[in-house]
Amino acid sequence: MLGEYGVMMRLKAYIAVLPLCALLSATAQGATTPAGTSISNQASVSFVMAGVPGSAQSNAAAFLVGEILDLNITSQSPTVSVSAGDTNRALLFRLTNTGNGTETFPLAIDDLVAGDDFDPQPATPAIYFDSDASGNLSAADVAYVPGANDPTLAPDASIGVLLVNNIPVSAVDGSAGRSRLLARAATGTGTPGTSFPGQGSGGTDAVVGAKGGQAEALGQYLVGDVQVSLAKSVAVLDATGGASPVPGARLNYQIVINVTGSGTAHGFVLTDPVPAGTAYAAGSLRLNSLPLSDAADGDAGELVTGTTPTIRVALGDLTQTAGPQTIAFSVTIN
Repeated sequence: MLGEYGVMMRLKAYIAVLPLCALLSATAQGATTPAGTSISNQASVSFVMAGVPGSAQSNAAAFLVGEILDLNITSQSPTVSVSAGDTNRALLFRLTNTGNGTETFPLAIDDLVAGDDFDPQPATPAIYFDSDASGNLSAADVAYVPGANDPTLAPDASIGVLLVNNIPVSAVDGSAGRSRLLARAATGTGTPGTSFPGQGSGGTDAVVGAKGGQAEALGQYLVGDVQVSLAKSVAVLDATGGASPVPGARLNYQIVINVTGSGTAHGFVLTDPVPAGTAYAAGSLRLNSLPLSDAADGDAGELVTGTTPTIRVALGDLTQTAGPQTIAFSVTIN
């Protein structure tokens, strides 16, 4: 019996240390476990002693999962084209709670970013929530008021945030200005691993994540961007004075170029291949109703010969003030 009692004592001693081993080796399985989740396990053994089956159980090892404080911000806008003096120009960002507990994130804007050409000027208000998910500032968007409507996000949830700025009238064409969105976990920030006992979701401990519980991202404005549009039309004139596209009919092409914006389109060149099945009408090339020669000479136009004859017109630098540029030429259907 002493031998059996000694075996039983050794079994109980072995089982008693299992909860500590389970706690030290606990790892998340699959998705991140939500803060406040209770994790509990209990070990058991079965055995036979003196021909009689027996069993024993350890005490239950239980604990609550703590909260990781972390977030991410990404810029959703490409570089936004603006003009000097523009007002209420928005940059779109997305703020995501990458922690495992519901967390509140105060926001801030920083327009004094080193390395850009000019400092955007924050509008009033300067931060909005993209309430209608349009990606642009609209009447439906709610203004952010620090301390009053700081966004509170569940784990993996995100929200669109707009930074709204005015562009200085002194900003010159080609210059860039940056604006930064900053956010932090309201529970706390610091060196990764910093703990805030009892301050996490459900009264658990909160622990600062890999990003220090804070994040930021930059958006950029570019002054003087140019938008170029081309509209091409064709009029048919046949040998009888009608408009039937039959062999021998003349096709009169017209391309209208419009430049808008406050910047300059540099080295503007238009090319247009002569359509297959047609022949270029010599001497038909025009720019704004003025004739251009077909040769590569001192004027802006030429017919580039080769396997595919091509109309080429070099317009140089274009701005909105130049107005529409109209190029015309003709071909004959073979």
